Amino acid sequence: MENLHTASHENVVELKGIHKKYILKHALRGIDLTVQRGRIIGLLGPNGSGKSTLLKMMAGLVYPTSGSILVNGREPDVRNKQHVAYLPEIDHLYGWMTVKQTLAYISNFYTDWQEEKAASMLAAMELDGNQKVRNLSKGMRARLKLIAALSRNVPLVLLDEPFSGIDPSSRAKIIRLILQEFQSDEQTIVLSTHSVNESEPMFDEVIFLQQGRVRIFDTAENLRSEYGCSLEKIWEKVYG
Repeated sequence: MENLHTASHENVVELKGIHKKYILKHALRGIDLTVQRGRIIGLLGPNGSGKSTLLKMMAGLVYPTSGSILVNGREPDVRNKQHVAYLPEIDHLYGWMTVKQTLAYISNFYTDWQEEKAASMLAAMELDGNQKVRNLSKGMRARLKLIAALSRNVPLVLLDEPFSGIDPSSRAKIIRLILQEFQSDEQTIVLSTHSVNESEPMFDEVIFLQQGRVRIFDTAENLRSEYGCSLEKIWEKVYG
């Protein structure tokens, strides 16, 4: 059986004609998208544009109504979930655990967990390992969630609104940590955010979603050159 860590798929994610329909909502409407290895990709769009649904699909948590998706060269299944790190927007941490207990608990689920890396990031994020999660500020909880995602040695990292509702200091620390820990030769990060101005320097490529469709997909450099302005200004022009 092929090892997903050593598989030489240049395309980490391939989506063709993807639709996702719920009872009352058509979340994705014909997504064609190829995500290559070694990129940090910004997934941008207003609320309801399909960002979270798309990330969950890449993570193997939801399945398309129609169309095809390949992650690391195969259709998403239980095995793929072991090779994708997914940070949801919702707070999924147990408040009664300490910071160290939380990381130890999460590490039990994954054979690719990197203990030394987790300890290093814990220090960099200035988190007290003995503090209860329920006593952490929202920004500190966001840092802890990010440590949990980045401590895994996986080819695909999916981050859903990691800056949501947190202070500028925590946002800056999180951005520095992502750039510091990004393994550009073997990893891809797809990051959904509304904090375009601060996160813009991270992005190699940018996807603008609108009403479940890809409105724009290009390199950040090409977009800034074409529009003659920052990604934040492009956001304002696209979504008006």
